[in-house]
Amino acid sequence: MKFKKLIVASALASVLPFGAQADDIKIGVSMALFDDNFLTLIRQAMQEKAAELEGVDAQFEDAKNDVGQQLQQVESFVNQKVDAIVLNPVDTQAVAPIIKRAEAAGIPLIFVNRRPETELPANMAYVGSDSKVAGILQMEFIAEKLGGKGNVAILMGALSDEATRDRTRGVEEVAAKYPDIKIITKETGKWMRKEGIDITNNWLLSGYEIDAIASNNDEMAIGAIMALGPNRLKDVIVGGVDATPDALAFVDKGMLDVTVFQDAKGQGAAAIETAYKMARGEAVEQNVMIPYELVTPENYKEYVGRN
Repeated sequence: MKFKKLIVASALASVLPFGAQADDIKIGVSMALFDDNFLTLIRQAMQEKAAELEGVDAQFEDAKNDVGQQLQQVESFVNQKVDAIVLNPVDTQAVAPIIKRAEAAGIPLIFVNRRPETELPANMAYVGSDSKVAGILQMEFIAEKLGGKGNVAILMGALSDEATRDRTRGVEEVAAKYPDIKIITKETGKWMRKEGIDITNNWLLSGYEIDAIASNNDEMAIGAIMALGPNRLKDVIVGGVDATPDALAFVDKGMLDVTVFQDAKGQGAAAIETAYKMARGEAVEQNVMIPYELVTPENYKEYVGRN
């Protein structure tokens, strides 16, 4: 009987990476920025999932939007001999050194929420959503609301983020189908509410005639709403992305016209689950895609509490 147990234990050990026993999984998590509402929701979901999995120890670090600091955090994880690394990249075009370091160390690397703009090697995965779809869903609603005619301004996220480029591209592709819809300006608000306020104020002071604002996320959309004020807001359609609790409250008040649900809980939980499985040597999908969903004044109550 003891001999059989020894065989089972040896077989299990041969499947798992060095130091990664079934009840002892260490996961290092580097987030681009703790001080971001949506990323906070993802981080909380990861913490909850890690707590659910017996024997999992997840260490969370804030890269503070600094590429160099994020690379240092990954170096630290490698030196600690963690069993898997989860990365929410600061810059999706600057991940090559991180990929190289994790690959050399033989540590599974899982990107979450922000898709790296390079082909992933084996032992790496992406958990998130197709950002272009968010822009398409948002702009299709706005175009219909405009009746196919009007001036649109775009509030873009951080230029270092693929979500910014893909969501903006989705908006532009839909707008291009309507000869009477013009994108008259676009500017980066770096995902932040305050930037949304400042940029929208500048547009208004510059005399732009804006019929709709397509924002890459809810925080900047809320900033635009605050800048417009109740009088101007009546004549401007505002759309966001994420369906955060704050955004749904603005939909409830009739101030935000549309948002697109991005499943923070789903992404966070799936990222930790994927890291856990990869650390144990289990097979996983290299691209774990979580779908976007359109959120309107008609269905927004279905999304309350989901993020």
